[in-house]
Amino acid sequence: MKKLLSGFLSIFRFLGALLTFLRNFTLNLVFLLILAIIIVSLFAGKTEQIPQNAILRLNIQGNIVEHTQEDEELGAPVREFLGLPEEASETALQDIIDAIRCAAEDDRISAIRLDLSSMGAAGMDQLSRIGAELSAFRKSHKQVIAAEDYYTQDQYYLAAHADKIIINPLGGIHLSGFGLYKVYFKDALEKLKINYHVFRVGSYKTAVEPITRNSMSMEDRVQTRAWLNILWQNYLNDVSEKRNISVEALTNYINFLPQNLKKTDGNAVALALQSNLVDLVKNKVELHQYMKSNFGDAGEDELNYISLRRYLAHVDRSHTNHDQSKDTIAIIPLEGTILPGKSSRGVIGSDTIVSLIREAREASHIKAVVFRMNTGGGSAFASEVIRQEMLALKNEGKPVIISMGTLAASGGYWISAAADKIFATSNTLTGSIGIFLAFPTFERSLNHLGIYRDGVGTTNLSSSFDITQPLSPELKESLQLSLDFGYRTFLTVVSQGRNLSMEETEALAQGRIYSGETAQELGLVDEIGNLEQAISAGASLAGVDQYETILLSPFETLKKKFLGNFTLSDTIVKISERHLSEPLKNLVHTGLELQPLFQLDDPNSMFAHCMFDFQL
Repeated sequence: MKKLLSGFLSIFRFLGALLTFLRNFTLNLVFLLILAIIIVSLFAGKTEQIPQNAILRLNIQGNIVEHTQEDEELGAPVREFLGLPEEASETALQDIIDAIRCAAEDDRISAIRLDLSSMGAAGMDQLSRIGAELSAFRKSHKQVIAAEDYYTQDQYYLAAHADKIIINPLGGIHLSGFGLYKVYFKDALEKLKINYHVFRVGSYKTAVEPITRNSMSMEDRVQTRAWLNILWQNYLNDVSEKRNISVEALTNYINFLPQNLKKTDGNAVALALQSNLVDLVKNKVELHQYMKSNFGDAGEDELNYISLRRYLAHVDRSHTNHDQSKDTIAIIPLEGTILPGKSSRGVIGSDTIVSLIREAREASHIKAVVFRMNTGGGSAFASEVIRQEMLALKNEGKPVIISMGTLAASGGYWISAAADKIFATSNTLTGSIGIFLAFPTFERSLNHLGIYRDGVGTTNLSSSFDITQPLSPELKESLQLSLDFGYRTFLTVVSQGRNLSMEETEALAQGRIYSGETAQELGLVDEIGNLEQAISAGASLAGVDQYETILLSPFETLKKKFLGNFTLSDTIVKISERHLSEPLKNLVHTGLELQPLFQLDDPNSMFAHCMFDFQL
């Protein structure tokens, strides 16, 4: 019997070893196959031929960002093999610019067809940069054609830069102006018996108002209206110039939409045509014939379209050449919420950024560093850690330049103040020099349910930050004193960095948010300019005439490309964008509005964050 059992065990051991071998062999084989496809796709993209008389389909997919991550740069064959969606979740602003510039000089490209149907969120400064490049492309005597079934407000801004705007007979254009509407939870928190303890410094530091009020404060209302009006006026001026429509006519089109629609029996497309918002009305069949007759090859029914992603394989992309024998200007992107730790999607990790700054400081060929910024702030501690490393870089004699994008506020400005020069666009939002601390306790909620917590401690602060206990008077006073110190530190950072007196700094602070134009007038920004101008300024301060540029990426590109990096909120947003109507999409985004509040992390629980994500 023993021998029989031993024989059975030997068989099972053999089968187990065989299964383990087969599993490892299969996994290794799959890995090698995927690796081979990646290698082939990376090199095959350059050899793919672009036919003559091709049309660049500028299909901007997902949100427009300063720097893409992981899977967005995978080749089409790899994406197909891995079952990844064809549509990217984000597109880099610089990739769009590079593609347009290359297409202008490429004899094989006859036109650009704007395909904006999958475009996500974008800032006004990003849209204006793309618009400027489209206008420059048209000067090469090539046409830009915009053709959509429906235009959102940001899509229409880009379409206004085209030679022709085409719309479907049953389509429409949604122009509504800019607005910022927050959800307020004070009464809801009261009904749930949640004590949200809020400490802040700055009358205009309105980041925590959604949990302390049921409506917008007068301070927030005044400052928000001021910068909204500036951004909206910029939008109107640009569209007015490109479409040869007066600002008054555009405003009346929106404000008197019901009366205007009555004149066309409710036909929105007819109204758009009469208002000179569009040039042609064509269904998909007619659109194909129009494109074929104007840009197609005789005798061929299909058009020679090439997508943005595929065309980029033929483009010498900016900031990618790295010859260490040449003088170099490094670019470090800061995009997302500033937090301690490592960078990830939507997070500026102080540890990661510090390591990149040190890399730039120790590299002899890097002569200056430009920080490309798109952040509303975050942890005050993490912001200061990054600023200190930036100061060490300056002490090495390497100029530090800030290039502000859509948003560079609060913790973002904390970092910026130490720079040798600050650039912003007219549409940048910056400032928000203030600080806050907020966290909930649930003792009332638990007591209401009949749950109680009791005990003893050795000091007055033994129950500190226990969410089941009320805050002790000693802790409340200590937190406010610490917050006051943090605010004075912020003021000192700005005062020293911008060469302002403390009184002047305090007058500009209090959490106020400014447009780039206003910030320049007040001395918080040096010049209105884009990334390229910031790079030129860095080179000038470093005393170099001939130089290359390199982007120091905060992401683990190979790992990210291979595995992806999707958060729950990313997934929710993607599903909502693809499957929900516009009102339901807004509801989903509203539900995610408070996400940054629960994401924040700081050793001292102090945050320099403006806590809003303004979209067009």
